[in-house]
Amino acid sequence: MFEPFDYEFFVRGIIAATLVGGLCGMIGVYIVLKRMSYIGHGLSHAVLGGAVVSFVLSINFLIGATVWGFFCAQLIALTAKKRKIAADAAIGVITTASFALGIVLISRYKSFTRDFEAALFGNILGVTLGDLMAILVVTLATIAVLFVAYKYFLFATFDGEVAQFYGVPTGWVETLFSLVLAATIVVSMQVLGVLLIAGATVIPPVSARMLSDRFRTVLLLSTGLGAACGFVGIYLSFFVDVSSGAAVVLVEAAVFAMVMAYSNLKPRRVPNPAPNVHPISVGQPE
Repeated sequence: MFEPFDYEFFVRGIIAATLVGGLCGMIGVYIVLKRMSYIGHGLSHAVLGGAVVSFVLSINFLIGATVWGFFCAQLIALTAKKRKIAADAAIGVITTASFALGIVLISRYKSFTRDFEAALFGNILGVTLGDLMAILVVTLATIAVLFVAYKYFLFATFDGEVAQFYGVPTGWVETLFSLVLAATIVVSMQVLGVLLIAGATVIPPVSARMLSDRFRTVLLLSTGLGAACGFVGIYLSFFVDVSSGAAVVLVEAAVFAMVMAYSNLKPRRVPNPAPNVHPISVGQPE
């Protein structure tokens, strides 16, 4: 039962997966509530292009891919402001173009150092101490940002126009969130892979939302579910010998199915009538 913990690579991998799961669950709450679930899927694809460009230009992978993802997020927001272009269409155009650029560069520069399959589906064998430290730094930075600007993010998430009316700098909030999201996706690549990051940012928040209507509770539940599923998924992947990212997402999907079954079986509460309120009878008009 505890055999996997005898291996250093597994300990690094399971710590990384737990942190990444919690981080994606935390960020995902804002994505789901803003009804922009596709942005995580799109940016994860776009970041692959940034990763390969970083390799070609011989610059730091984390910095290059994060800047690339942030640039793509800003470009999506700018394009979506055009009245004739919907947000989902802007995401589709920009992220698929970036993903295609990454594929072209991989086929052109065959000495791409990061394993392509690991980049797509995740591989805990490749999690280094440097990767683990990067995940920890991004996780702590994200917690700090969301804690300090909690009210701003909360207000801008539910109603950006009203938030702007009350003086909330929604432009800066969206820019900061784009940067945090890009960094989250980049550090999650080695554990989950670009094709499965979207699941980790959507499934835990949706599951948490079915369990509670309070924002703070949903945020804590989603973070906890993401971290727990990351731990369990990596643990199971060791014994089943499957992709780490796929195992994590399948565990999250199983939790989602159980939560949905529970919410469907749970009897709905019927609100009690207000006290001292009597029905009004409507007589015949005179």
